[in-house]
Formats: sequence, C-alpha cells, structure tokens
Amino acid sequence: MEPLNEDDQKTHQSLIGAPQWVIQIGRFDIQTAVMTLSRFRAMPRQGHLDRVKRIQGHLSNVRHATIKSRTDAPDCSNIPVKLHDWECSCYADAKEEIPLDAPAPKGMTSFFDANLCHDLVSGKSVTGVLHQLNKTPVDWCSKLQLTVETATFGSECVAARTCHEQVIDLRLALRHLGAPIDGPTMVLGDNESVINSAAIPHSKMHKRWVALSCHRVRCAVAAGIINIHHIAGKKNPADVLSKHWDLPSVWNAMKPLLFWNWKLMGPSAEEAKEGSNIEQKDVAKLVSKLDAKCDVKAAARGKGQKNNHVLIEGSDNDTISPVIQSTNQSRVPSSRPRTEVRPKGKDARSNAEHKVEQKR
Repeated sequence: MEPLNEDDQKTHQSLIGAPQWVIQIGRFDIQTAVMTLSRFRAMPRQGHLDRVKRIQGHLSNVRHATIKSRTDAPDCSNIPVKLHDWECSCYADAKEEIPLDAPAPKGMTSFFDANLCHDLVSGKSVTGVLHQLNKTPVDWCSKLQLTVETATFGSECVAARTCHEQVIDLRLALRHLGAPIDGPTMVLGDNESVINSAAIPHSKMHKRWVALSCHRVRCAVAAGIINIHHIAGKKNPADVLSKHWDLPSVWNAMKPLLFWNWKLMGPSAEEAKEGSNIEQKDVAKLVSKLDAKCDVKAAARGKGQKNNHVLIEGSDNDTISPVIQSTNQSRVPSSRPRTEVRPKGKDARSNAEHKVEQKR
C-alpha cells in the first residue's frame, strides 16, 4: 500500500492528534486504537487513514459517553478476605511508605490486563490499567510493554507490576492532596495464575524472567498496599484499554463507567419545557440499541461456542471470584486399566520378524 500524499498526511495527523486530547478529558475507550495508530504518524498509508476515520465515527456515534462523579464506595463484600502469614517469608518487614506530613487517610479500585503480541512487528504486548476512586474513573493508561514476552503469564505479570507502581503514585498524591484513602487498594485482574503467584506467599515461581515483577507485587500485598483478586475476563474494564474490540463486546464493561445513570444525561425538566429533549431521546435510543446488540451477540456466542466455554462458565457466574487455591495439586491417575488392543487376524510377532517373513 502506497504512502499518503502530503495533504492526506496532514489530514491523518490532524485526525490522530484530536483524539489524544479527547482521551485526556475522559474517553479512554479509544486509547488503545489511538495508541496503536499514533506510531504511524511519520508515514501513514491509506489503511491507517481509514482506521482513524473509523475512530472519529465511533466518537460521533457514542458522543454522549461521559464520566460521572460517583461518591458511593464500591461494594466489595462478596470478595473473601484471605489473610496469609507473611512473617515467615522474605516480605515480613514490608511496609507502606506514608508521608509524615500527610492528612489522615478514601476507597480505591484498580483493574489491569495485558494483550499478548499486540504489535505483530515487534512482538510486544500491551498493558491496560484503569484506576477508580470509589466508582469514578480517575486515571487510565494503555501502552506497549518495554520487553517482549513469550507467554500470557509474563505479559500479565508486567501489567500487574505497572498497575501496582501507578497505585503507589496515586496513593501518595492523594494523601498529599488531603484525600483520605480507606485501607488497601483493591486490584483486580483476569489471569488466575498471576493472582495466585502474587497473593499466596508459598506459591512457587517457575518463570524466572518475570520473577522480579511478581516479587514487586507480592511485596505490595504483604505491606498492605494492595489486595489482589481475580475477576472474570468479560467483566474486566481494563480489556477496553488492552485489546481491539467491537462495541457490543465491551458494552457491559463500558456502560457502568461512561453511561452510568444515562437518564440524567439529557436536559433538565425546565429545559425540556422550554425546548425539546432530543438529546435525552438520542441517549436512550443509543443505550437500548447497544443493549440489544450485546444480548444478540451473547446469545449467538452461547449457541455456537457452548462446548468450548464449559470449563470457564463457572467462573463468570459472579462478578468477582475469590482467589483460588494453589494449583500445585497432584494428578489423579485414571482408574481404567491399560489394555493393549491389536487388530483381528494379526499375531503378536514383532515388526522385525514380520519383515523377515515378507522377504522370504
């Protein structure tokens, strides 16, 4: 595909520059696409320009998405608190660094996810992180990892470490600003192996090349800075920041964040009396349309791929599942005795004897 001419290059740079400001004011749903396409600003091609226009089309179709300040704390009562004994580990003296001149310490929740081999050219993965104060998104990021990981476990460990480092920065900044923080930050990810490696002190670390990332997260858990738990992948909002998606696939994760209490997005009663409430009708029409598309897609996926998802359906029944126990369990041998089956009419002679008889 040939590079764009000079005029189309300016159009591409303008169309890719504007969404970067849109992300700063709250539209984190396009950050992964903008991050990927921004790498081709020097010499864009026609395909890049077409995809940038699709981003603009998505912003136009979902132009009513906004972040609302939600002051109520998230309900984490269904998350079991599992206390492990860290005194007998190398993290026994881990403590959170709290400024001496900071005000008295509110609730904080963070989500992380990774997409293995997001960049097919370099093989690098993408880290997606979303932070919430109470139920309001306050910070998010989507960026390529600095190292090339060969397995999902490695990329998820790097994402967990990145999330933990951002949590420490946010907690220190909020304390200095006088915003109290209530207890450890709830960190949620959708890879159970990473969760177990970080949350259970006696779990074994088999992957040495990501051991430092896991030790970093374990130290934060032992110090009481974070509590790390597992969440179902389809309910993880960090998926929006780590993967390419179609809107119906991530609608259930986006709706509580960008369309919370969408009925209040329209004009007030006084404004409706003075004029029309076309905007409120547009929002209601958009929400109902996306709800219907999401239901249709879920029904089609359930019919066509039911057998492939039998093993993971159990973990998606609740919003958040507890940390599972260590996976170092012994295999249960099969009770069925081994039998040697031979075709009828064949004797038990070896292959060498059979070849010798054929030569004769």
